[in-house]
Amino acid sequence: MNKIIKHILSVLPAVLLQALWLYVLFAWLAPWAPAINLALSILACLFVLYLITKREESTYKILWLLVILTFPLAGALLYLIFGNKRTTRPLRKKLEAADPLPPVQEDTDRLYEAMAADNRRLSQTFRWVQERTGLPLYENRKADYYPLGDDMFPVMLEELEKAERFVFVEYFIIENGRMWDSMVEILARKAAAGVDVRVLYDDLGSISTYSKELARGLRKKGIRCEAFNPLVIIKGTLNCRDHRKMLVIDGRVAFSGGVNLADEYINGVVKFGHWKDIGFRLTGEAVQNFTRMFAEFWNAFTGERIPDEYLQAPDFPQNEGGKDGYVLSFYDSPLRSDAVSNELYIELLAQAQDYAWFYTPYLMPGDALMEAFARAAGRGVDVRIIMPGVPDKKLVYRMSRSFYPELLEAGVKIYEYEPGFVHAKGCVVDDAAGTVGTVNLDYRSLFLHFENNALFYRASLLGDLKADYEKTLEKCRERTLDNIGAGLGKWILDGILRIFAPLC
Repeated sequence: MNKIIKHILSVLPAVLLQALWLYVLFAWLAPWAPAINLALSILACLFVLYLITKREESTYKILWLLVILTFPLAGALLYLIFGNKRTTRPLRKKLEAADPLPPVQEDTDRLYEAMAADNRRLSQTFRWVQERTGLPLYENRKADYYPLGDDMFPVMLEELEKAERFVFVEYFIIENGRMWDSMVEILARKAAAGVDVRVLYDDLGSISTYSKELARGLRKKGIRCEAFNPLVIIKGTLNCRDHRKMLVIDGRVAFSGGVNLADEYINGVVKFGHWKDIGFRLTGEAVQNFTRMFAEFWNAFTGERIPDEYLQAPDFPQNEGGKDGYVLSFYDSPLRSDAVSNELYIELLAQAQDYAWFYTPYLMPGDALMEAFARAAGRGVDVRIIMPGVPDKKLVYRMSRSFYPELLEAGVKIYEYEPGFVHAKGCVVDDAAGTVGTVNLDYRSLFLHFENNALFYRASLLGDLKADYEKTLEKCRERTLDNIGAGLGKWILDGILRIFAPLC
């Protein structure tokens, strides 16, 4: 089932409740209608005051205020299902109740001193990310960039064949097919040989592609498999999804990026034209951040504990890789007060001097990030965004396009990938810093879901990312104010779509 249809179906109860209330009000309660409406208006105002005092993105709050004031009953119910972070309490309790991981032993002061000697301002940004996430900066031993899932997948299989101790698999979407079936064949053999294999997938992300029955089939093969945050709409679990994507092998190698475990991500099937995604392979001590991220979730949400010895970095031969800049891999969490990746992108745009280039499949940023894009472009920075040319969700694509005019007027350049769909999530700024991860430039990704991101500094991977971006631009059409359409009807439609942007 299309995810847009699922969102619409989840909204229907709230809409029906509002319609039922209006019917009852006019049919049976007409004599008391003014007093009842006054009481509801007072309650709506109290709800509005509650929202205003919350520490959240201003645009996000304004959109919810419009919904609640227009449709008091339906709006309040929709907020409780989609927008209220109180629904994070069960997840927070599980994380807090889990036995803590062994403390990080890394001494990063010398790394930040070295970085500060080259770029003091960026070193402050990296340290801020470390302080907010609790995951440390590492010297980058080796990071390989893959411009397509097609390129990364064979390497993933090769590394799985080398697994000796453990394999951790965590993805938003898993679907049977050539990609996942090939991996399962290796994972089953490894599990039979004594390798500890664990799989964590998101229940909503894989709702139409993976089932409890298939998960039980994995367990019969000796593979531990659990669904993250099982979907219960009345509990508000449409938010706080595990959008993270990582494959960790023996603590010596990790894969991440935008690629899920389904055939369209490796162009094994064609759904929306050519599928453009990006990813990377990380080796060396820096892999420990991915091991810790997986272990934290597994320990908290499955009731099992991963052995602490898995969190110790294996011995790496001194001649295996060298020093190639720095990397800080971390995850975003709706449980934190800071939206780390959102703030990071604002920081990177504020510091950009020459260029700031972004990949994203969806474009629905909040006011602060919109302003950061506009300010960077306004002072002469070459700011570019590559978007899909073929949408996977037409309504969300149309919502993304509603943000084009403001960005274009500010001087941001927007391109659409004509061969198909762009699912890549990353950026590169001034040849100095950049990210590759799972974070889209939309509300849900930046504020409401668990995501993982890798922040690189002076790593050769950034050069590969830049070269790929330039090559991808050759297959893109630039959008301008002259070719995006205009008119009163479009302006009204864009305004309406903006109201519902937080739901998508």
